[in-house]
Amino acid sequence: MRDAKLRQVQVEYLSPAELDAALAAASIVYLPLGTIEFHGSHLPVGLDALTAHGLCIDAAQRTGGLVLPPLYQGTGGGHSAYPWTIMMPTATAIRSNVHHTLQRLSDFGVRKTVLFTGHFPDEQLDLIDGLAAEWNTQGTHTMRVLATGVNRCTEAPLAPDHAGVFETTLLHSFWPDLVHLDRLPPADMHPAVDPAGDDQGRHRHDSAHPLWGIFGPDPRRLDLSSSGLLREFLVGWLSGQVLKLTA
Repeated sequence: MRDAKLRQVQVEYLSPAELDAALAAASIVYLPLGTIEFHGSHLPVGLDALTAHGLCIDAAQRTGGLVLPPLYQGTGGGHSAYPWTIMMPTATAIRSNVHHTLQRLSDFGVRKTVLFTGHFPDEQLDLIDGLAAEWNTQGTHTMRVLATGVNRCTEAPLAPDHAGVFETTLLHSFWPDLVHLDRLPPADMHPAVDPAGDDQGRHRHDSAHPLWGIFGPDPRRLDLSSSGLLREFLVGWLSGQVLKLTA
């Protein structure tokens, strides 16, 4: 994710003249959101922002436009007490940050902004949905805002989860060196014990459970050789949503 082609859409690497030229060609800015959050022992704590950022970069290469650095602030989800998790207790601070960012982008003449979150509990989705609705209905802005999340592609080949098959596969498509399935207890020696087959139950909060902190299908026997298919599908979906947004 660090080569020159990818940097062409990343705001932090570009000069003012380069930024102005990119917006003149396609007046779109993506703002990826995530958080710092425990995702099992096999995945990095920055997963939500890493995947959101990666999908935004891929989408910007299709639609044109620019990608801001990811905002590592999230709220909700029930994992705030986990190790190496930094979760905002309410949406207030995040809302202020994002609203000010929208105002500045509007001042720059941006016509479309995309709030795209890789952290997708209801509280986070309500936050970005509320910001977009408020902005778009004021009637005083020329910029339109699209708010969506990685879990909202209903046709995706895998169902969204937390640190399970979906998120493990998606992260692998961008950062294969950050996925360490061998750090999970071996499945044959430590099978998942899920009452009534419920892989989303509160028992997964128990640190003694072999899939502690993983909410979704067991990823331990995943074949990740085709992980790029999920990435490609989601990029196509996100790009389509952005292009349909009326500026």
